[in-house]
Amino acid sequence: MPDKTLLLSIRPEFANKIFEGTKTAELRRTRPRVTRGDWVYVYVAAPVKALRGAFRVAKVIDDLPHRLWHKVKRVAGVTRKQFDEYYKGAERAFAILLEDVQHFSESVDLTGLRKRWPGFRPPQCYLYIPTSRLASLRLAAIT
Repeated sequence: MPDKTLLLSIRPEFANKIFEGTKTAELRRTRPRVTRGDWVYVYVAAPVKALRGAFRVAKVIDDLPHRLWHKVKRVAGVTRKQFDEYYKGAERAFAILLEDVQHFSESVDLTGLRKRWPGFRPPQCYLYIPTSRLASLRLAAIT
């Protein structure tokens, strides 16, 4: 088990698509330090402000933006215009392919996170957290 786990901040519209199963590739401008099988936790950004679920990394794709589009256009949950705007000026583009998506039976809102983890600040983009910290959050997935 890795000693750190990735916590991604994802906008509500995209988080909903992940949990609905219509988005199975998470796009990033910076390559996250994750590999196949690692867990990634999903913090849904404002106005939701809650830890809502997790997924396993199936694969990380690193490519030129125009080539990445052709690989993920059916699973990225964005339009071509959104994709191009997001990667404008980027030399490289990254996609985390998702598997084993888990939606927590009870999400943990920001207040609850701060009670269980004093000093917690939601990441603007992502945050690596000690895996041992996850036990204190007492998360349960929907089965």
